[in-house]
Amino acid sequence: MSDSPMAAPPNSSPPRPPASGLGAWLDQRTGWKQLLHEFLDERIPGGARWSYVFGSGLLFILLSQVVTGIFLALYYVPSADHAHTTVAYLVKVVTDGAFLRSLHAYGASIMVILLVIHMTQTFLFGSYKAGRELLWVAGCVLFALVLGMAFTGYLLPWDERSYFATAVGTNILSEVPLVGQWLKLVLRGGPDMGTLTVSRFFVAHVFLIPAALLLFVGLHLFLFRKAGPAGPPSGDAAELRRRAQTFYPRQLLMDAVMALLLIVILAALAHFRPVSLGPEANPADTQFIPRPDWYYRPVFQWLKYWEGPLSVVGILVIPGVLGGLLVLLPFYDRRAERRPGKRPVATGLFSVVLAGLVALGAISYYADYHDPAIAAQLRRQDEAERRFMEQPFEPEAQAPAAAPAAEAANPLVEQGRQIFTAQGCVACHGEGGAGTALAVKLTGIGQKLPPDELARLIRHPNARMTAGGMPPFPLADDQMKALIAYLDSLH
Repeated sequence: MSDSPMAAPPNSSPPRPPASGLGAWLDQRTGWKQLLHEFLDERIPGGARWSYVFGSGLLFILLSQVVTGIFLALYYVPSADHAHTTVAYLVKVVTDGAFLRSLHAYGASIMVILLVIHMTQTFLFGSYKAGRELLWVAGCVLFALVLGMAFTGYLLPWDERSYFATAVGTNILSEVPLVGQWLKLVLRGGPDMGTLTVSRFFVAHVFLIPAALLLFVGLHLFLFRKAGPAGPPSGDAAELRRRAQTFYPRQLLMDAVMALLLIVILAALAHFRPVSLGPEANPADTQFIPRPDWYYRPVFQWLKYWEGPLSVVGILVIPGVLGGLLVLLPFYDRRAERRPGKRPVATGLFSVVLAGLVALGAISYYADYHDPAIAAQLRRQDEAERRFMEQPFEPEAQAPAAAPAAEAANPLVEQGRQIFTAQGCVACHGEGGAGTALAVKLTGIGQKLPPDELARLIRHPNARMTAGGMPPFPLADDQMKALIAYLDSLH
């Protein structure tokens, strides 16, 4: 025996020294190892399943949207004067700028698709029951926020497609009783759409809605962790618990495969079919036919059936009732039964609404391309977008009125400027041909078109120019020569 009463017993190992290193230092102050343990070792009743990957896919797409959105914001100027030019610079000049913008645009569509699939799966599995009411409500709020993100982001390129589609969307708000006109004014920043509209949509898209999204994503994850996985809708509860598996490694691997699949789909779409940008918004273009993006097509078609006094029913009452029934679903569907086959009424109604939305979208596309006049105009709009994308980037004109000294001293240029003013061209094209909301800018036109082509267009405007309100100008040869000299001086 040892002489010391405190001697260690035989065959005992000495105490381990405390862990050292950066990981241990961080763990002592944050407890990240315990958090990781709780996350990875969460038990899933019935084991890992591919049907559970959509929630993780949504989280991945949200992170992708945040990252790509930050890079896009580095180039964007939220004003009606510069928004379109900065987006055009991004897609035409910046290396892989078109690819980056396409990733963001397609990410919005994929996010809507995943949300619909995730909510449908949650409904069919009855995963909103058994203490998951708030989890379902938070998911419904997230769905509305994602649609809000899509709506506010659609305007930001400020091309004709986005301008007119958003004009229709904000006009619909004016049909809401009592507060409709006020909502429209708040969104637009005034009676018409302009820089204040772009600025407000930018703030909502980049700051307000993302902040709410991140808040509700955190709440959704917290409530999910609190309630735990619901598991499959059928099967003996004791058997499902017996077959439970931890989140790591199998479910984590399935989620990783889903994320990889999303990366491949996004990259393929962005590379092989990049999102196009159309000509700059021209509010005076009365020929343009506005159409929203595909996920708003069902709503767009639905509103066609409600006009006059009935518009309130179609715009407010019916959508409000359906939305309320969806959000409050777990509060009135209190039965413990989760199997979709044992809930024929609920499953049937949900299927009818979902099929109705798909049918409305299909009807909208069918009606467009089976009406000869509309189909022809839509083809012209697509062709205008294609031509714009093929043109080289055109920087904004700097101080168009300040012509070089040699040109300013040219009497022919001065005579052309007087003709330009006397013929009323300034009213539409602006001082110095800088462009207005009524007509395009003319700076640099002399470098794009030869003099004979310019003369022909001035005397005989093409169909697009006529549609924009430009009349023919049968000027004499000497007047035409002076006017073209002036147009050539606009740099």
